[in-house]
Amino acid sequence: MKRKTLLTTVVAAVAAAALLAWAFRPQAVEVETAAATLGRFEQAIEEDGRTRFHDRYTVSSPVAARVLRIELHEGDAVKAGQTVALLLPVMPAVLDERSVREAQARHRAATAAVGGAEARMARARVAVEQARVDLQRDEKLAREGFLSPSRLDTARLALAAAERELQVAGAERQVAVQERSAAAATLLPAEGNVRTGKPLPVRSPVDGVVLRITQPSESTLAAGAPLLDVGDPTRLEVVADLLTVDAVQAQPGRRVVIERWGGPPVQGQVRKVEPGAFTKVSALGIEEQRVRVVIDAESPPAQWKLLGDGYRVTARIITNGVDRALLVPVGAVFPHGDGGMAVYLADGGRARLQVVELGGRNGSEAWVRSGLQAGQPVIVYPPPTIADGKRVRVRRP
Repeated sequence: MKRKTLLTTVVAAVAAAALLAWAFRPQAVEVETAAATLGRFEQAIEEDGRTRFHDRYTVSSPVAARVLRIELHEGDAVKAGQTVALLLPVMPAVLDERSVREAQARHRAATAAVGGAEARMARARVAVEQARVDLQRDEKLAREGFLSPSRLDTARLALAAAERELQVAGAERQVAVQERSAAAATLLPAEGNVRTGKPLPVRSPVDGVVLRITQPSESTLAAGAPLLDVGDPTRLEVVADLLTVDAVQAQPGRRVVIERWGGPPVQGQVRKVEPGAFTKVSALGIEEQRVRVVIDAESPPAQWKLLGDGYRVTARIITNGVDRALLVPVGAVFPHGDGGMAVYLADGGRARLQVVELGGRNGSEAWVRSGLQAGQPVIVYPPPTIADGKRVRVRRP
């Protein structure tokens, strides 16, 4: 009887000890995991910007006169040479000889500028032809083994540069033609019959749409007073003010994604980084040095036709892009050791510390160069209580 009582006591003590050990054992930490995946990694600079039409013209009153009520409205399409406003003379000064001669001089200067632009364009064509002939000759010499590949590459680059110069010359000629049209539109009212009180037409210098009407109602204006703005809606650009440290990476040619404007993302490209910086005070009252960056929209106009002039957008300038990169959530990576980085793996119900090498990271993902394999589960936002070898329990969604 005593042996049976002793055995019962021992069994009860062992069971109690086991129960206490189970009750006070370290609890598994509940964690959230994500698998390392292969995908495209992009590192970008994000900044708010505003849209504007690339070519915007302000149509002004050429002389001091009384403008009649403008019948156009914002968004109306206009053609080059179309009458957009009518002026009535308020005094004989409308026919001031000096003003007429100045307008004629501007027209002659614009005409001369067109001639100069055409001459430069012709010279650029000759340069293209010469570069093409040189390339054909160098290709023949290269096939015969008399010319090195580097010389052939130089000839090809020379042809490409000459073709770009021809494009630039053509653009300069177009600008000169538009300036001549604007000068002609200024000259036509100055030569009108103002003595009889007939209206003097003010014409649009280009095809486009009316962006803004500065003076919609009838009024007396001074010479040079703006009447309305006309622009080409098919050529859109974005202007963003970047910090100088970011502008160094946003060089011309960088791919840009224009988003957060209320429609689908629009593809773009950095066209120009202005050479001069300026000081801008942030919302926190901190003085910052910023640089203006101009971005061209490259997606088809039908994709961004709802974007207008002066719209607020977010420009994401891609500074680094890698295909088939091993990606993990950026919240899974943390500093470890002397400047290194690491993650925690969920392995068999325990956390395993794994040192990794990063190639870069953005706001949502980190690119792992080495230390992980695709499919391995990493712990996202590891709690401070976690450690290498500690028991973990994956939180189910």
